[in-house]
Amino acid sequence: MIMTMQKAGDRLRTQLQGIAGQVTHKDSGSRTWSVTPDLLGFVDREGNFSDTNPAWRRLLGYSTQEVQAHRFSHFLHPDDLPAAERAFERLQRGMHVLNLVNRYRCKDGSYHWISWNAVPEGDHIFCSGRCVSDEKANEAALRTREEEAKLREQFIAVLGHDVRNPLAAINAASRVIGRSSTDAQISEMVTSIQGSTGRIARLIDDVMDFASARLGGGLNLNEHADHDVKPILEHAVREIGLAHPETEIITEYDFCDPIYCDSGRISQLISNLLANAVTHGEPGAPVTVSAQDRDGSFYLWVTNLGAPIPPEVRKMLFEPFARGNVRQSQQGLGLGLFIAREIARAHGGDLTMRSDADGTVFTFNMPRD
Repeated sequence: MIMTMQKAGDRLRTQLQGIAGQVTHKDSGSRTWSVTPDLLGFVDREGNFSDTNPAWRRLLGYSTQEVQAHRFSHFLHPDDLPAAERAFERLQRGMHVLNLVNRYRCKDGSYHWISWNAVPEGDHIFCSGRCVSDEKANEAALRTREEEAKLREQFIAVLGHDVRNPLAAINAASRVIGRSSTDAQISEMVTSIQGSTGRIARLIDDVMDFASARLGGGLNLNEHADHDVKPILEHAVREIGLAHPETEIITEYDFCDPIYCDSGRISQLISNLLANAVTHGEPGAPVTVSAQDRDGSFYLWVTNLGAPIPPEVRKMLFEPFARGNVRQSQQGLGLGLFIAREIARAHGGDLTMRSDADGTVFTFNMPRD
């Protein structure tokens, strides 16, 4: 590695010396000198520019006379001056300098990042500077993205540990209080506490899943195994039915268990679809859950009645945090459908939607094999 870098440095020094030999004071009107976007110039042993090419005016705004009126240090950003002076001392001792990056002040007061290569040439020093401001901006943007990613990881860690643990403690304490008290008002308060902690826990789960899907390149699944899906469906129907007793949930099943899947994630998908249908459907209208085997795949349909979903909302329906026009009582972050589709895709299937005057139907399918 060291030998490779040394060889590259030797080649660059040889090239610079070749250019310096060709571009002298006498032929500074040559085409290379005139048209190159790089800053070219000769500096005397005191550090004063004795000749510069037209790129100085194009990039920094200075005429040849304005550049030659000052020592090189006049144009440098104050923070970059010490390193530049050390490099100049090396050049005075006959050594070459490669890839010295510093900031040069433009005539309007702004700065450009310049990467310099310089070699001694007779009584002068030949230097070539290339503007690397765009590269520096990209590096800064990359550092910003890396810092943001680190903050996101810290945020996820807080959600996963520092929030979830005290939440579990609150829930456990409320259960103890509920078992030890016969006071109706206290029991009502305990029920409210447990409901609130449950909603917070679900929100945390949604955010964690969103972060995993977006930042990690996909949703994490547990190891697949053969599971009976019908009990999962029945449990989800009972759970949503208890939370929404005003809505009838009709079930129609015609498939064979077991199914090879991540049972926890399938349960989450079904609950999300059912909760969405009950929440956004026509109040008091029934919701239908149908499931069957078809063409070597498992299909699940969740249907609710109500006004068709507007086209502008449909386009964003599976996007995170897209909730459309919802009622004040409808809670959540708008991640349920996004996560449900990620679960479907992680199982090699998909989640689609159709909405018209006959109702809104979400269709989940995944291969059986």
